[in-house]
Amino acid sequence: MRKALLASAVVAMAATATAYAFGPDAEAGQRDKRAGEARTAVKSGPGSGTESVATGETGRQAHAVTAAPDCKVDKARPKRQLRGVWIATVNNLDWPSKTGLSQQRQKAEYTRILDNAAKRRFNAVFVQVRPASDAIYKSPHEPWSRFLTGTPGKDPGWDPLPFLISEAHKRGLEFHAWFNPYRAADDKGGRPPAAHPARRHPDWVVRHEGRLYYNPGLPKVREHVVKVVTDVTTRYDVDGVHFDDYFYPYPGRGTRFADEAAFRKYGKGKSLAAWRRDNVNKLVAEVDAAVHEARPEVKFGISPFGIWRNKAQDASGSRTSGMSAYDQIFADSRHWIKNGTVDYIIPQLYWPRGQANADYSALAPWWAEEVKGTGVHLYIGQALYQVGTTGAWRKPGELPAHLTLGRAHKQIRGDVYFSAKSLLADPLGVFGRLGSEHYTRPALLPLIKDRGGEAPPAPADLRVSGGELTWKPSQGARAYAVYRVAGEPGRCATADATNLVAVVSDGNAIAAKTPGTYLVTALDRLHNESEAARIKV
Repeated sequence: MRKALLASAVVAMAATATAYAFGPDAEAGQRDKRAGEARTAVKSGPGSGTESVATGETGRQAHAVTAAPDCKVDKARPKRQLRGVWIATVNNLDWPSKTGLSQQRQKAEYTRILDNAAKRRFNAVFVQVRPASDAIYKSPHEPWSRFLTGTPGKDPGWDPLPFLISEAHKRGLEFHAWFNPYRAADDKGGRPPAAHPARRHPDWVVRHEGRLYYNPGLPKVREHVVKVVTDVTTRYDVDGVHFDDYFYPYPGRGTRFADEAAFRKYGKGKSLAAWRRDNVNKLVAEVDAAVHEARPEVKFGISPFGIWRNKAQDASGSRTSGMSAYDQIFADSRHWIKNGTVDYIIPQLYWPRGQANADYSALAPWWAEEVKGTGVHLYIGQALYQVGTTGAWRKPGELPAHLTLGRAHKQIRGDVYFSAKSLLADPLGVFGRLGSEHYTRPALLPLIKDRGGEAPPAPADLRVSGGELTWKPSQGARAYAVYRVAGEPGRCATADATNLVAVVSDGNAIAAKTPGTYLVTALDRLHNESEAARIKV
């Protein structure tokens, strides 16, 4: 997806994607244990008065609190909202900053990105682990990426992925492993090493405008991609599997993609365009099934090019006139949504409001309508890298206005920014405005129903000592949400983020020097939330 840079202007008619990328490494972490025991906290409806076991220095017992479904919520302070950033490894765009860095330097650069994301109240990272049929982790199927050492296939002396994942989790950041499905080799890396799948299976590969691509029309190619993704899903403690927008090549010099032999063998009477779309749809469905069979709790999503089709091509398309992903790179994101073969979709809406051929104000509502009633979550890919460049992007209020527009559409459940380098640079000081206008409070992750999970038992034994609030850990909890209410908490105290002061992932303690009633809930890895225990300070 990230190819991203391509974004803004790519839309015009000629779309030459220029960036792609994804991936850190994270070794299979221990699976969160399901809480197999009955909840210890009691649901409290209006006037319930039932009590849990936590006590505080005031000597009062803590009551569980349930936000009623009819509670009025502040749209400016959503309780659940995805806030993510892409971390691209291709061409050393974001991490590591250059090849050949020491392990210590690589770790320091990565944690700097994470610290910045956590400071901005983000809760997810999308790390490019497979830029071009290579690996930012120790893979049994593909060679080490040259973006680590400078030499394709060279062992960097450590497996970065376990570190990348665990450091994200320490900071309360969900980790999505980002893969490019079809790029077989980048154009600057020289000849792939001897063990590379493209060298072992030259019949899988199409050379196109200076790059090597796997042929999406070959069943063996799909099998290989599924095998690579499943390997990472099973061996590493990832929270999500993510594809970018590179499927069939973007329009470049107009060269025909040489897949005629595969089309003759497998086309089965379809048109070339329909066959190509079917190839991509098959891969998406196969990856979706394999990921969820391996680990049902892991999310699978794609960040497609921001225009599915234009109205001129399809009456149900968007009011745009840019490149059509459906027609030119054979990516039918509507099919994935309608068939439920993705858990989430992150269209790359890398254009400002009012752009003639790709108006953000037209595209965001179009995508919101597409996911309505499907169960597929919609997050918006935001062009942070464009801020401060040209046109409307020179205005510091342009990007924040995108999020304001999103409040009018409940289907828009968050935003992901391209990319980490710009997150660190903070162009035009845009995060000051995002922080004061949109990210004034932390946020829990949106819940994707099909991924299941179970709320852990509520925290027990809340105590305050020396201005610090502590509690006993809950079995199966990855994090805890802490709310503070100035007076007595009502039934809607946890309905939105108005009272949410922290999501704690690195311990069972938080400063509690401000007077009030503190409510603490336990969260599983998906952020299913327990009832709340409370204590008055």
